[in-house]
Amino acid sequence: MSQVSEELSHESWTTVCALDEIVADTGVCCLVGQKQVAVFRVGDGDRVLAIGNYDPFSKANVLSRGIVGDRAGRVKVASPIFKQSFCLETGECLDDPGVSVPTFDVRVRDGIVEVQESNTRTLRSGNTTLLSEVSSA
Repeated sequence: MSQVSEELSHESWTTVCALDEIVADTGVCCLVGQKQVAVFRVGDGDRVLAIGNYDPFSKANVLSRGIVGDRAGRVKVASPIFKQSFCLETGECLDDPGVSVPTFDVRVRDGIVEVQESNTRTLRSGNTTLLSEVSSA
C-alpha cells in the first residue's frame, strides 16, 4: 500500500453544517483544524465542493463569500475582492493558471456536510494531475 493510500485510510472528518443550511450556489466558511475552508453547495442538490478560503490575490480569507458560477463548463467561484475565478474542483485560478488554492475532500452524510481534516489536494502549476498532501494542522 502506498503512503498516500495509507494516509487516506485514516480519515478524520469535521462536521460543517446541515446541507439545507447552505443556500444553493453559495458558500460558507468553516474551520478545519487550523485552516479556514470555503464549502460551496452547487445547485439545489447535494453536490458540495470545498477549497481554501484564503484568496492569494487580496491576501484575505474571503472566497466563501464569492459568486458561484460556471466558466466553460467548469464550476467556479469569483473572489469578492478582485474577482479572480477559482475552479471549485481543482483549485486552479482560471485567470492565472500559475496560482491555485487547496481543495478539500467533502461529503454529505445523512444530510450533514463534512470536510476531511487530514487530507488536502493541491493542483501544482504546470501539472494536470492532483497530488495528495497530508496537512500538518
